[in-house]
Amino acid sequence: MRIVMIILGMLLIQKISYAQNLNLYNKTVTSKVLDQSKINRLNKTAFDIYLEFPDSAHKIAANALILSEKSKYAFGKGNSFLNLGIIYWSQSYYPISLFFLQSAIANLPKNKPLYLSDAYAFLGRTYADLKDYKKALSYLDTSMYFAGNNTERISQVYFERGYVYYSQQNYNKELGLIKYSLKLDKSIKDEQNIAILYSYLSNIYFHKKDYKAALAYEDTSFNMSNKVHNRRLRAYIYLDYALINNELGRYNDAIKYAQRGIALSDSIGVIDAETKCYSALIKGFELKNELKRALIYQKKYNSVSDSLNTVAKLNTVKLVQDYYDLNSKINSLALIRLSNKNSQAKIRNQNILIVVLCSSLVILTIVLSATYYFYKEKKLLSNKLQQQHKALLNQTQLIEVQKVNLQMVNSFKDRLLAVIGHDLRTPIANLSNIIEMFETGYLNAEEVNELMKDINSIVKGTELTLSNLIEWAGNQIKGRTINSSNVDIFLLGVEMEQTFAHNLQLKSITFINHAYPGRGVLADENHLKVILRNLISNAIKFTNQKGSIILSTIIENNEMIVAVQDNGRGMTSKEMEKLFHASTHFSNTGTSGEKGTGIGLLLCKELVELNGGQLKVESILGKGSKFYFKLPLVKAYA
Repeated sequence: MRIVMIILGMLLIQKISYAQNLNLYNKTVTSKVLDQSKINRLNKTAFDIYLEFPDSAHKIAANALILSEKSKYAFGKGNSFLNLGIIYWSQSYYPISLFFLQSAIANLPKNKPLYLSDAYAFLGRTYADLKDYKKALSYLDTSMYFAGNNTERISQVYFERGYVYYSQQNYNKELGLIKYSLKLDKSIKDEQNIAILYSYLSNIYFHKKDYKAALAYEDTSFNMSNKVHNRRLRAYIYLDYALINNELGRYNDAIKYAQRGIALSDSIGVIDAETKCYSALIKGFELKNELKRALIYQKKYNSVSDSLNTVAKLNTVKLVQDYYDLNSKINSLALIRLSNKNSQAKIRNQNILIVVLCSSLVILTIVLSATYYFYKEKKLLSNKLQQQHKALLNQTQLIEVQKVNLQMVNSFKDRLLAVIGHDLRTPIANLSNIIEMFETGYLNAEEVNELMKDINSIVKGTELTLSNLIEWAGNQIKGRTINSSNVDIFLLGVEMEQTFAHNLQLKSITFINHAYPGRGVLADENHLKVILRNLISNAIKFTNQKGSIILSTIIENNEMIVAVQDNGRGMTSKEMEKLFHASTHFSNTGTSGEKGTGIGLLLCKELVELNGGQLKVESILGKGSKFYFKLPLVKAYA
């Protein structure tokens, strides 16, 4: 009793320890999922606002980077580096931007190709701004590789390539790339990129001295920049307005736009745009011949330029300090993680010790439980024997059912061969008699020719019977295989009309091909020929003189409904129920005494199902029948 109590106590301790560890694990997993969701939201917010509020975007992206490092979230870390690189690029801090973009590529996982495409695209753009065009084009090639089939990324690569050619003053080459990029962005309604591309078009026409077109594109870009909240783009548009108006002699307008550009650039920290706006402002006063004001603004520009350089240096120092602060926080997190790892190792060793003690006690319990186990095993063995006996009885019943099915199939085969033998014997005997009478002189060539016209339909029916028999036997021997391809039902209808031209002429039946020309279905062409040959042959067989047969197709939900309809004898509902079953199928005599075996429709049913469809029939006695089935459209037409 004392041993049992000790065992129970140790098991209870182990269970409590396991429960605590499990609870801790569940909390850790839940916390990790929540952290990743938060990091993704922060990165998305930083990217959405960086063109309007770059400083705020920088703080959000830095916070996402620290959280990613803390939770070991590789994608979050790579995405944060990417956002920081883009933000610094937007503020013209190109060397720092390059560092963060390279860090993004090193941390982004390979299963995120679109983010890698973005990183390489911005690397290409940054090197273009630094006038290293060879590296720029190389990185853009890599971005295109990772873009895959994504239209948005492909467009981005094209317009960044356009910027490279713009920087090299190759405006004609740039124009082609920008227009193609604009076409792609319009197809996906990317208004942010469309706004930027219109500004690019304006710059191209400005350099081509087509100022009217340049202003038109700039107006469109300005309106869209307000809509998408792109303040950086708006600052450069003010600069472009100033430059264009200076060229057009509208110096007052040029000065007004330059002043707006200076104010907006200063508010968002885009130094490059601010200095260029000052240059456009001074040029406006000089062209207006207000040299004193131009000189005043030149002095002010020099002062502001010195101030901007000082601020830029201070900002650079601050950015480097921010980086080291960020790196320090990341290193601190690594030390904390190492400490936690050591603590977890100690806990693991303690758990191993507990497991060893409990295992020893469990072995003792197993030995005490052996007798009970063997008793239980004996009982299970008895139950198993009973189940096997029951399974054997079920197997015997299944064999009996299969025997009955084989007898039915064998009976069907005998009946089929008897009917086929009879149907083949008659036309062959007729041909033999005609040949014998011709050889003995009872018939001349003209009479033989007339008789051959009459017997042609019988021979055609026999040929179809043989074809069906060979197709059916081939399916049974070789198994069910299909070779799907793009099949045009209209062209098959043309072929069928030519095949049955004589039979149609004998009964004055009109064949109408209403199938869609040029619309393909995915199916085995040989199977479809067999199906249509049998359906149209049956329609001719049961259609009266001067009747009509229609081959039609209807497109519905990426599928094509193929139908063969006649206005002949029709069927009763009971006849339709028996039509597609091997044990109940039948064959009636045609309107001109034609005979058949009934195997044709069974073969049609089998081939339609093999190609993914289902053969159906609608019929009204005395009014005709309609056989139809569905097949999938080829993807190009779906």
